[in-house]
Amino acid sequence: MSWLDPGPFLRGLAWLDTEGRPVRADPDDTMRLPWDTGERAALPIGMRVEFTARGASAVEIRYRARVSEPDDELAGLAHTFALWEGDHLVHETAAEPVEEGVVALQLPHHNGMFTVHPPESCSPVVLGVRAIGGTITPAPRGPRWLVHGDSITEGWWSTRPAHAWPAVAGRALGLDTVNLGYAGAARGELPTAEQLARLPADVITLAFGTNCWSRIPFSATLMHETTLAFIRLVRRGHPKTPLLVLSPLLRPEAERTPNALGATLAGLRAAMEDATRHLIAAGDRTLQLLPGQGLLAPNHLADGLHPNDEGHALLGSAVARALAPYVPEPPRKESRGLRDVRRSSG
Repeated sequence: MSWLDPGPFLRGLAWLDTEGRPVRADPDDTMRLPWDTGERAALPIGMRVEFTARGASAVEIRYRARVSEPDDELAGLAHTFALWEGDHLVHETAAEPVEEGVVALQLPHHNGMFTVHPPESCSPVVLGVRAIGGTITPAPRGPRWLVHGDSITEGWWSTRPAHAWPAVAGRALGLDTVNLGYAGAARGELPTAEQLARLPADVITLAFGTNCWSRIPFSATLMHETTLAFIRLVRRGHPKTPLLVLSPLLRPEAERTPNALGATLAGLRAAMEDATRHLIAAGDRTLQLLPGQGLLAPNHLADGLHPNDEGHALLGSAVARALAPYVPEPPRKESRGLRDVRRSSG
C-alpha cells in the first residue's frame, strides 16, 4: 500500500510552521512571546497518530527526527513509538532518531481503533502512514481540548508521553488533547491568552502559576490581576466555552517561603483562586475552578515539584472528573477510564 498523507491521522495539533512542522505557538506571533515559551513550543508535545484498522496486521510510520549529538543531554532518552488501544498500552517499538526512517508497529488484532504516541525529545515529524495487510482510516475526532500550563502540563517526570496528566484525562473523556504546556514558562503571558482565544476549542484548561513564585516572581496582587486579564482575553474568543482553572499544585519548598516580592506559593494560589471565583460570581457560567493544593501528596512528586507517573495519573483523573459534566459524550464508549470517571462524577 502506498504512503498516506499523515495530516488526517494527526491529533493534538495547534499550528504548523512554514515547513509544515507541528508547533505549539502561533508562528505568526512569536515575537511577543518570551524566549523560553518559543523554545518549548517547537517540541511536538502531545502529538499523536490515531487510526481505525480494518484487516491490518501492522501499521508503518515514516518519520524524520532530530539527530542528537553524543553530548546532548537528550541523547540517552528512549526513542520509542508507543501503540495504545483505548486505555491500554499494547507495546512500544524502539526506533533510531534519524533524518528519515520507518517504524513498524504490530497490531494485536486486525480491526480496531489505535493511537500511536511518537517520542517527543527528538521532535519527530510524521511524513506518512500506511497499513500492512489491510487498510487504515483516520480515527473519529473527539472534542478539542486546549490545555495550557507549565512543565507539569508538558509532562515532565512522566516516564512516557502517554502518562502525562493531559494525556490521561484526554483518554478518559475521549478528547482531542492539544498540549500547550511550556516548561519554565506559563506565567500568565497575555500574548499566549490571545493565541488561545484564536484557536478552535470545545473545552479549555488553564494550569499555570508555579513559575510565578520563583522564576519570574509575582506578588499576590499581580497574580490576581494577571489571572483576571488572562481569562478575559481567552474569553474574547471563547465566551461560552467550558473553561477550567487548575490552581498550582503542592510544592512543599514554596508553600510558606516568600519569593522576592514577599509572596508564598500559598498566597499566589489563593490570589488565582479568588480571581477565578470573582469571575464566576460575576456571571461566567461555564468557568470552574479546581483547587490544586490538595490533589497530590509529597510522595506523588518525583523531585518536589513535578509529579511522578502515579501523580500524573491522579491529577489526570481529578481533571477528568471536573471536566466530565461539561464535555459531550465522547466516541470511545469502551474506555475503562471513561466509565470510572462518569461513575465518580455522577
